[in-house]
Amino acid sequence: MSASGKKNSRSSWPGLSRPSTTLVAFTEREDVDGRDKPGHDDVRKPRFARFAAMTFAIVGVVSIAVGTWITSLGPLPLEQARQVSATVVDRNGKLLRAYAMADGRWRLPADAKTAVDPGYLKLLLAYEDRRFYSHAGIDPLALGRAAFQLITRGHIVSGGSTVTMQLARLMEPRRERSVYAKVRQMVRAIELERQLSKDEILDLYLALAPFGGNLEGVRAASIAYFGKEPKRLSLAEAALLVALPQSPETRRLDRYPEAARAARDRVLDRMVEDGKVSREDAGLAKAVTVPKLRKPMPILAPHSSDSAIAIVKDATVIQLTLDSSLQKVYWKH
Repeated sequence: MSASGKKNSRSSWPGLSRPSTTLVAFTEREDVDGRDKPGHDDVRKPRFARFAAMTFAIVGVVSIAVGTWITSLGPLPLEQARQVSATVVDRNGKLLRAYAMADGRWRLPADAKTAVDPGYLKLLLAYEDRRFYSHAGIDPLALGRAAFQLITRGHIVSGGSTVTMQLARLMEPRRERSVYAKVRQMVRAIELERQLSKDEILDLYLALAPFGGNLEGVRAASIAYFGKEPKRLSLAEAALLVALPQSPETRRLDRYPEAARAARDRVLDRMVEDGKVSREDAGLAKAVTVPKLRKPMPILAPHSSDSAIAIVKDATVIQLTLDSSLQKVYWKH
């Protein structure tokens, strides 16, 4: 065959040879890219389904385990936490006599709205739990700050516990300090917030907070250390009462007054830094000496009080028609 014939034979059917080559190349490129390759979507769907199923299974198991653990904690011991010393008051509600609890503790009921100095409450919440009225038992910002301070300073500066968490710890005291104990406090704090109002939580804390020895609650501490109810407190007194519950046994005024004074001054310094107290007022408060001896609980109208307690049993507060002012004058003479 001539050269010209060969040339004609190669070019006689251009529509068959070239398009078929192009189609094969195009198909191969699509297979490599995976965009149109059959079976890719079918492979991905089972993988995603398996991953989702595993995720839901893990979440379900963890949820069941956490729920079982929370249930095992049982109900909050509110009835036990509300037990207080029996008190006898006069016709105006002033304390005539208080009786220690069966185990020897002095725990007097406290009403934050009517029986405690507002200045002390502001100082307490500013120092211990500034977002008390907005959180639901746990303050993530406070916990984050505590974690950051631990990392940067190498030791615990603040625990990040809210007043509600501290109340949970007081209701179920435990010696160990661990992650488990902290998580337990968080769970209990959430339960407390769901069952009680903020005022009820604050009142319970003010009745249970430890102040060293057998003194519990701000009223018992104020009467024992200052000889008066906590309705009107000086800045020095309020700062001292804020400081003592953090470490009540190592700051007992009748044993370690200097440690108590140093703790009080740290509270004042912190309040100056936060702009809650002026530097001048803090300086004047620091100049006040701390009491070193406990004062006795009031015993006015003892015979009438004993008779009332014997007759009206299981009552936490018994009111008499007597006047405490007249009783004070009588017992002085």
